[in-house]
Amino acid sequence: MTDQPVVLTVNAGSSSLKFGVFTVAEPPVAKTLGLVEAIGTAPVLRLSCDAGRALRPEEAADHSGALATVLDSLGDALPEVGVVAVGHRVVHGGPDLAGPRVVDDAVMEEIRRLAPFAPLHQPHNIAGIEAAARAFPDAVQVACFDTAFHRAQPRLNDLYALPRRYYDKGVRRYGFHGLSYAHIAEVLRNEAPELHAGRLIVAHLGNGASMCGMIGGRSVASTMGFTALDGLAMGTRTGQIDPGVILYLMQQEGLSIEEVSRLLYTGSGLLGLSGLSNDLRVLEAAGTPEADEAIAYFVARIRREIGSLAAALGGVDALVFCGGIGEHSARVRGAVCDGMGWLGMEPDYARNRAHGPDISTPDSRVRILVIPANEELVIARAAAARVGARR
Repeated sequence: MTDQPVVLTVNAGSSSLKFGVFTVAEPPVAKTLGLVEAIGTAPVLRLSCDAGRALRPEEAADHSGALATVLDSLGDALPEVGVVAVGHRVVHGGPDLAGPRVVDDAVMEEIRRLAPFAPLHQPHNIAGIEAAARAFPDAVQVACFDTAFHRAQPRLNDLYALPRRYYDKGVRRYGFHGLSYAHIAEVLRNEAPELHAGRLIVAHLGNGASMCGMIGGRSVASTMGFTALDGLAMGTRTGQIDPGVILYLMQQEGLSIEEVSRLLYTGSGLLGLSGLSNDLRVLEAAGTPEADEAIAYFVARIRREIGSLAAALGGVDALVFCGGIGEHSARVRGAVCDGMGWLGMEPDYARNRAHGPDISTPDSRVRILVIPANEELVIARAAAARVGARR
């Protein structure tokens, strides 16, 4: 065993795999970070310690293959480290897994049981845990759940207007992207405690997108509900949709459950509206009427949800953008904030073009911030804590 113990983090998204290698000390320090994006199509591996490279399709045909490629690359880039813990982002923890858990048979069984609640993500999370356990059989495997951050939200914001027996069976609003929201809350607690204590709306915008309203760093309401389909339009997901549309598609168009599922999860959102791509960068560069309309719809849904969350919070003191789109698309941020002076938001467009971190004017009553998401740090801290507890 090496004298340099490290924590590996694995964060499987719907079309990407983020990873990191961190020291075990508190706070964990990243030795390298990386990403495999466009899994299954035109995969690219990027490491912070090198320039990155395009992968052959067979090297990342799925998330398991992507993880195997990552482990090979890390062995070459960091030969003098030993993995003592692996922290995993797991999208769905259900009503009971409300914090990080060391993965044992019971926890793994519950993660598998919840797979139908998050079919676009949970199978990849499970594959990542299984692959890491094979690669590092002596390491502690720690699952960190995206839903956990929202488990303390008010009961009324958990409910659907269905007979109560369905709530007891787990049909409730869970909320997602909780690891990202936990990081934003931690950053503000350390750097802007007055905002952390106040009413905060965070927009996590990426291929998957959601928003969360917080008071005192705790989740009050989220745009996502029972699954990661709800709320904002996303790269390939519909976001909010009238349930009657689903009934129509099945009853009148003859779509099967499997066909409807594929349509809602992988054939809609920015991809469906534009007919071109789920990648906002491609749509911004395309400039076609369909691409522009897809972006406009994406923005419109964000603006509507800002109003909804402001109502749930009783006002708003700060708006934070994070996630790939939130951090890098000045066009989206500017369009979201434009004309929102009625809510106290006054964007500084020059600062916005420079990507912040503060993109509000000095006179803006509501602070508008850009804070990079760092789910990996949250995962690394949780995994390192389990190593420390075992020691």
